[in-house]
Amino acid sequence: MKLRNLFYLSVVLFFASCGDSESIVDSALKDQILLLGNGTEPQDLDPHTVTGVPEHKILLSLMEGLVTRHPEGKGSVPGVAERWVISEDGKEYTFYLNKKAKWSNGDSVTANDFVYSWKRILMPSMAALYADMLYVVKNAEAYNRGEIGDFTQVGVKAIDDFTLKVSLNNSTPYFLALLSHYSTWPVHKPTIEKFGEIDTRGTKWTRPENFVGNGPYLLAEWKLNDVIIVKKNPLYWNAGVVTIKEIRFYASDNDTTEDLRYRAGQLHLLNTVKITKIQSYKTKYPDQIHIDPYFGTYYYRINTQREHLKDKRFRQALSYAINRKEIVETITRGEQAPAFSFSPPDPANFYPSTKLEFNPSKSEELFKEMGYGVSKELPKLEILYNTSEGHQKLAEAVQSMWKEYLGLEVELVNVDWKTYLDREKNADFLISRAGWIGDYPDPNSFLDMMVTGRGNNKTSWSNLEYDNLIKKAASATSTNLRNSYFDKAEHILMDELPLIPIYTYTRVYLLHPSVKGYYPNILDTHPYQFLRLENPN
Repeated sequence: MKLRNLFYLSVVLFFASCGDSESIVDSALKDQILLLGNGTEPQDLDPHTVTGVPEHKILLSLMEGLVTRHPEGKGSVPGVAERWVISEDGKEYTFYLNKKAKWSNGDSVTANDFVYSWKRILMPSMAALYADMLYVVKNAEAYNRGEIGDFTQVGVKAIDDFTLKVSLNNSTPYFLALLSHYSTWPVHKPTIEKFGEIDTRGTKWTRPENFVGNGPYLLAEWKLNDVIIVKKNPLYWNAGVVTIKEIRFYASDNDTTEDLRYRAGQLHLLNTVKITKIQSYKTKYPDQIHIDPYFGTYYYRINTQREHLKDKRFRQALSYAINRKEIVETITRGEQAPAFSFSPPDPANFYPSTKLEFNPSKSEELFKEMGYGVSKELPKLEILYNTSEGHQKLAEAVQSMWKEYLGLEVELVNVDWKTYLDREKNADFLISRAGWIGDYPDPNSFLDMMVTGRGNNKTSWSNLEYDNLIKKAASATSTNLRNSYFDKAEHILMDELPLIPIYTYTRVYLLHPSVKGYYPNILDTHPYQFLRLENPN
């Protein structure tokens, strides 16, 4: 962060605390403008290519799928589809689209838009990391893998302009919840093909002057590394419920900058609370600080194709040498819990029976078994993370533990968000920090990700027994049977450790009391059409 920016923000904070001058947040209430800290600069705004939380939060304002999430997290409510019918066997869904649903240029949103969009994300040439989200659809995986070339064989059909039929491989209890994920949302065919082919990535269609969406807001302005501004869409089918006229998403990789902005009255939401300030903010802002359950796991991703890291015993030794209890008590301090599995306990009552130990003695034994300190020289490791105080402090803690208990020299590598994503995509890392937030409230959102060849696996790990268990879970006829397959899969994953879970998330944030309708939910999804700005007094 440039010193002049820090100086500027400090001055703003000082004067905001003095006198009776109206803050930017107070002015925004009059103008119905929502000011949000959004973390890092988004990679792009193409729902079929992005994978991050910052991108999701912006896309939620610009686009809409067949369904959306209830503002309080109570299941699915109508989006583009005004209603739907599910077959008795749970394998066929018929969606009836709202004829009032429009693209921002005035075109109707049709069933063919979904057929086109699902074809786009599933095309092998698109190389979409989230293509596997649609593998529950009949023949979707085969098409994505290039095993069939005729998309008409995939289980998504436009019966007419406003009727969409979807055929699944098996009854899928989380299918409706899955459809509120941005990877399943439609894109506007004429706009996509104005700037390239159906499968062309990174074109200018996502720029404000070109963007055509179907959500409650329009993309009005995008200042790189500064702010993205969206404005109310008068053509949105449910525009009558939208009371906030404008939303500004401020980008910042620096937690201090965002913190200063919030305290200066420049933001309604502080997305990331600095670890060192959680306790003091509980006293200073008791009505503004929130610590909510969050369906996610923080972990270290291992490149299993690199020397030393290929051996699961080495990965096990790394895990045994991490004191997770100490980390959540002294480092994160946001009521997180130590993680003993990849998938966290979830609303479907799946509680993995795995237990990752803190046991430095076992770490030492494994290293001796592999010859380290006897016939082998200890390797040097590297932890890759993107700019964040929280990532840094945790990496420093793990670095210290691995040094103390294993004698390892570990270099910490801090890069910006886009560089971090590129290095992970290209397998240019040894160990990288990672976090996974469930795309839908089901353990499959975590465990399916580690199946061989999945786009978000990124570890090069493969285990056919594991793959088969996830496949069996998909066709299981009861919850108990399904969960038993998941538990067996977790045991394989926690034995081989292509990833090392650290803690299960909570959501720690500051929210201005003028923001109403922002309900806690485990996926941290807050559809903007249901939010309001009202005088808190």
